[in-house]
This record gives sequence, C-alpha cells and structure tokens, in this order.
Amino acid sequence: MEKPTICKIKKIVEESPTVKTFILNKEFDFKPGQFAMIWIPEIDEKPFGFVSKNSFSVAKVGRFTEALHNLKEGDLIGVRGPYGTSFKPMGYKILAVAGGIGSAPIISAVENFSENIEITTILGGRTKEELLFKDRFEKCGKLYSCTDDGSYGYNGFTTTKMEEILKTENKKFDLIITCGPEIMMKKVVEIANKYNIPVQVSLERFMKCGIGICGQCAVDGEGLCVCKDGPVFFGDELKYIKEEFGNYRRDGSGAIVK
Repeated sequence: MEKPTICKIKKIVEESPTVKTFILNKEFDFKPGQFAMIWIPEIDEKPFGFVSKNSFSVAKVGRFTEALHNLKEGDLIGVRGPYGTSFKPMGYKILAVAGGIGSAPIISAVENFSENIEITTILGGRTKEELLFKDRFEKCGKLYSCTDDGSYGYNGFTTTKMEEILKTENKKFDLIITCGPEIMMKKVVEIANKYNIPVQVSLERFMKCGIGICGQCAVDGEGLCVCKDGPVFFGDELKYIKEEFGNYRRDGSGAIVK
C-alpha cells in the first residue's frame, strides 16, 4: 500500500452550512469520479471524491468529518490515490443528476465533459443553501435546481424533474450520470432503463484500504468491491447487486444498515 502524500490545506471554502471544500497545495492527476483516501493523523482515514485536481468537498456527518471540518488553513493531511473507476463520456448529450454531497464527483465530470459535450444538470438539495456548486454547473450548460422545501427552483425530487424533462421536453440524451442518496440513484436507474438510456452511477460504501484488499466495501451479489470495481458502475453492472442497491448497505462491523 502506498504511503499518503502529505498536503497542506491552502484554503477552506464554506459551500453550505454543512459542507466545506478543502483546497490543497498539491495536485493529483485524477479522472472524474475517482476518489482518494484522506488521512488525519491520530484520527482515521476515509474516502472522498475529487472536486478538482487539488480539492475535496466534505459534508459534516460523523466523527471523522467533524474533525476534518475543525482543521484550519495551514494544517496538514495525508492523501492516497486517486483510486477506482471513473465516469466515461458517451455521445454528444449527457444528463447529470446530482443530489447533496453527491454533487462533488458530478461537478468534476461535468466540467471535464462540457468542453466537447452538451450537458444538462439536475441539481438537488434540501434547501437553497444546500445546492452545491450551482454557479459552476451553470457555466457548463443548462441547469435545473430542485429543493425539498421549495426555497429555490423546482419544489420536489430530482427524479421527478428528470422524468418531466425526458417526457415533456422530448430531450434525447446519450448518457445519464448520477451521484447522491442511493434511493435517488436507484430511481434514476429505473427511469434511465425506462427510456433506454445508458446510465453510470457513483456508489459509496464503508472503506478501509481503498484498493480492494480488505473487502470492507464488497457489495452483496458477485463480490464486487466499490473501491476497485467502482465507485462508478454502469447501470447493467448493478444487476449483480440489485438486492442491495437502494435498499441497504453494511457498516464497519458488517451489519446491514437500511
């Protein structure tokens, strides 16, 4: 296992009340959708998707992410990676569906692909303040914003807006990419299959090594590991984990969490 690269935090950007972006003093040659293992000395090591060559966005949801949020500019962290599979562009028109912190790997893909491909993005958040990277998405193409509380844009789910776009606007897409809450992504896949559009999904699971050794992130079915066989899967690969996808995952002890 490779040693982490020690990086200094150059800048911290507060994206929302719960999300911060950490900009580092070193760049990494990653492909959109890949991740790195972030190490805080004496705390732990966890996986996070790249937002750019030198930045990661982190939602505060537990002990590790709270410790990360408490770091200051000038503090040091370790970075291992990039690891895993990536989003792969197909055709000339792509629909991106992003929810919450799942917007982090999607924005890197959208910015990368928009140079040669027409991009439409559906961006979801609980509130207006939780719509991440809105300005960056708008620069890459058409953007539809959705909020749970109706404080901005469409009042409802991203998947409802997605089906409305596919149905009423007669949009033709060559590919759909998505990342966000798994129950949202399961619905995205169902809609994509309904309209016979290829789909790529970025999954998240509990990881320890990040390189396929420990098996902690294996998903039920064919023994696929999210760290090396994913995190980005094509829709037809999800048939191997159809019992688990969108229904449950396993925590650090291996116990099922709905």
